[in-house]
Amino acid sequence: MVAIATAMLVGLATGRAVAHEVPTDVVIQTILKPDADGINFLVRVPLAAMRDVNFPRFGPGYLLISEADEAIRDAAVIWIAREVSLFENADRLDEWEIVAARLSLPSDRSFDSYSQALASFNDPPLPDDTELLRDQALLDVLIRYPIRNEASDFSIDPEFARLGLRTTTVVRFLHADGAERIFEFSGNPGLVRLDPRWHHAFLRFVQTGIEHILDGVDHLLFVICLLIPFRRIRPLIAIVSSFTVAHSITLIASAFGLVPAVLWFPPLIETLIAASIVYMAFENIVGSHWQRRWVIAFGFGLVHGFGFSFALSETLQFAGTHLLTSLLAFNLGVEIGQLLVIVLAVPALNWLFRNAISERMGTIIISALLAHSGWHWLSNRASDLMAYSFRLPALDNAFLATSMRWAMLLLIIGSALWILFVIYRRFLHLNQEPNLSQMSGNG
Repeated sequence: MVAIATAMLVGLATGRAVAHEVPTDVVIQTILKPDADGINFLVRVPLAAMRDVNFPRFGPGYLLISEADEAIRDAAVIWIAREVSLFENADRLDEWEIVAARLSLPSDRSFDSYSQALASFNDPPLPDDTELLRDQALLDVLIRYPIRNEASDFSIDPEFARLGLRTTTVVRFLHADGAERIFEFSGNPGLVRLDPRWHHAFLRFVQTGIEHILDGVDHLLFVICLLIPFRRIRPLIAIVSSFTVAHSITLIASAFGLVPAVLWFPPLIETLIAASIVYMAFENIVGSHWQRRWVIAFGFGLVHGFGFSFALSETLQFAGTHLLTSLLAFNLGVEIGQLLVIVLAVPALNWLFRNAISERMGTIIISALLAHSGWHWLSNRASDLMAYSFRLPALDNAFLATSMRWAMLLLIIGSALWILFVIYRRFLHLNQEPNLSQMSGNG
């Protein structure tokens, strides 16, 4: 007994020494299941993420499990229960109870299903002779929240980011009607609606689209490149709308799986986006006609649409059953962001060219600066792209099916381009377009 007590003291001292170490990668598994009068919230977290909680140990640092009940419950309260907010409809569920908490082995697979995970809390605790180190152990917790109706709309706001330098949370929601939704996100995602209505998805994805276009510097620079020499109403409408139609096509196509399943495709698209900035900036310098630019904007819009889809792919898990609504909402958000950029940039450029520098010289200088930024991105991204291996696809049934889908996409692209040409044809030879600055009273 004296030896064990001494070992425990040594272990506690060691635990204090490393108490503030933050794990690099932490994966949190959660399952939610409502029933008649409550919702069960099952959580599995690596014990190494439970900092500032001292667990009794013996020997070279093995957990003394029979003496760890109080530490286990403290960790469950401090690091899990208090870090999560659950909502029924719009009401936060402030009442909760930790029904059970236990340590598990890293080889335990009970969280593969809800029934197995729930049953595991009735198993006896691990024996003291289990040679389990703190950095290997898993903490399983069952929290119960009273609810009014199992068919309510539930939301969760998990704030687990501080458990590690990089945290990944997997949420499995088992709806009362038997449907299962799985979410996976990094850091703190904010409020996640577990079964969103269409208007919830619509508003979320409009906001996501606006944030993406405003945060995507390369997309912003391309839009500015488009409009520097063409700030009159008719050219703007033609150029921006063709860019919009094109990236909408590839964005929606990507969401429905029309993207090559190869590792080099995303870096290829990122490289082409940088190339689009360089090309458009040099075209501004040497001179361009808007009657041709709308076609170029359409071509590069197809590339940028794939780029938008990469940002959207992880977010689509929050769409629930409203995929098409979410896609249209995201696209609308992108357009709102683009319109905001145009509304701010065009008057600023008009003022600059009218009061500070001639339009031709200003176009050259600004375009050269944009080309400089784009060239740096192009060089770096092209270097990353060349690190991938490129192989010819196998000529099998899968290749044939993929080819058919791409042929359909090319048909849609060709049809859209023809329709735009028909619409714009009546404007191709018009030389007197109203100036945007004049329309706003500044010309």
